[in-house]
Amino acid sequence: MRIQALTRYSVTLHVLFGTFVLGVQGQGNSSSIQATCKSIATTISNASEVFYPSSPQYTSDNLHAFVTSSEASACSVEPGSAKDVGAILRIISTTRTPFAVKGGGHATNPGFSSTKGIEISMTRFNQTSFNRTGGTVDVGPGLTWDQVYDELDSVGVSVIGGRIPGVGVAGLTLGGGYSYKTSQFGLALDNIEAYELVFPNGTIATITSKDEDLWFALRGGMNNFGIITKFTLTAHQQGQVWGGVVLYSPDQVDAVKTAIVNFQERVNDTKAVIGISLAFESPLGISPSAILFYDGPTPPEGTFDDFLALQSVQSNVSSRSYADFVHSTSSESPDPGVRGLYSTVPVTNYSTAFMDAVINQTSVWGERLTSLDKNALLAIGIEPFSHGMLTHGRPSAYPPNRSQALFPTLINPLWTNSSLDGFVVDMLHNISGSLHAAALADKQNVSDAAAYINYALFDTPVEDMYGANVPRLRAIKHTVDPNDVMGLAGGFKL
Repeated sequence: MRIQALTRYSVTLHVLFGTFVLGVQGQGNSSSIQATCKSIATTISNASEVFYPSSPQYTSDNLHAFVTSSEASACSVEPGSAKDVGAILRIISTTRTPFAVKGGGHATNPGFSSTKGIEISMTRFNQTSFNRTGGTVDVGPGLTWDQVYDELDSVGVSVIGGRIPGVGVAGLTLGGGYSYKTSQFGLALDNIEAYELVFPNGTIATITSKDEDLWFALRGGMNNFGIITKFTLTAHQQGQVWGGVVLYSPDQVDAVKTAIVNFQERVNDTKAVIGISLAFESPLGISPSAILFYDGPTPPEGTFDDFLALQSVQSNVSSRSYADFVHSTSSESPDPGVRGLYSTVPVTNYSTAFMDAVINQTSVWGERLTSLDKNALLAIGIEPFSHGMLTHGRPSAYPPNRSQALFPTLINPLWTNSSLDGFVVDMLHNISGSLHAAALADKQNVSDAAAYINYALFDTPVEDMYGANVPRLRAIKHTVDPNDVMGLAGGFKL
């Protein structure tokens, strides 16, 4: 499990329902939900289909990357057209049936893309189409980013998206989207040309920058405004890249810390990116790992020297295609029964003082967690980008303030003992609180820094992610969804 946990730090994980109780979806009863399933089945076209427990499609539709992210829905439906998505939403609106929308199935929070109601799986929206004349790529919300990169590998372009295999297009893009190319081009949401949106009332429209309010709201607004059936993304020229994963032994923690600090101070090349994980396991203690990336076949001399000079346990760094590089960052699937959660602490600098706090928190809480569950792991992800990363986009729902770059520091425990669910939530609150205090003590301007939506723990207030944008977002939400149809689905609700 170690390599999987160390290399999947960068963009999402999964979470448990277990003992958590979230009042985010309409309740419904089993008989009324089953009636809604049947109504959908008799209304949709032959392009779509409803599935029930015991069918392999139902199992796949409800499957998430972690057992704690999955629920047993009453039925699942795989729409095959935007028109059928509209028909499904109209029925759900009338019956007030709880539902969820699943793209890649990589959501981390309980009940956010899973439900005991109706699971809408977007798996049939699986197209990747490059428009060479327009310089854009149409991508379906049922895809994962590694699938998109594989399709584009042969045409010499890429798009701004997820950093590891298995991360879904829809969730990452609607929640912001940090990428290996964020320092060069901004977030994934800064590289959208258009959305095909099915409104909660079932109507369909293409939303572009001409649609000022919805354009603002969809870029970071998650699933509050309808269901996206197509993303049109900016295409960027793509050649060979350099990079891979380097694993270090526990005795290299201080040296890796120094390398992180030096990289931020000395490397201004926006094509160069690092992602570091400090992972505590018993009996090893903290084991560091690094993902090194350069958007070119060879990095300039000295770029990654501090990391490459250290004694490593394992390394797969090489020149390769972008698609191959992304595949190289994760080599294992999650073990069955693994439970997981995310939390986040936005910072503006990984200084020596802040990194000392990270190491301390990883050690103290890693010891406590693994003393209660020998199979557990606690990882904290360090994700620096360029300080100009947010200058590449226009105002959007997230981030609410583009005046300074925020690095989304990920806190990621994995465990197997369900009785520890409550302990883990308390632990995450303690770690995030301590690291926020450490950032403030380090004179970082983060007192009101927005939490990264895709890493935010399920109980994070929307004000902590959207800040001063909340009133405007609520007004837009009321206009496009006056009956709060999307409130029947899980997620961060406005």
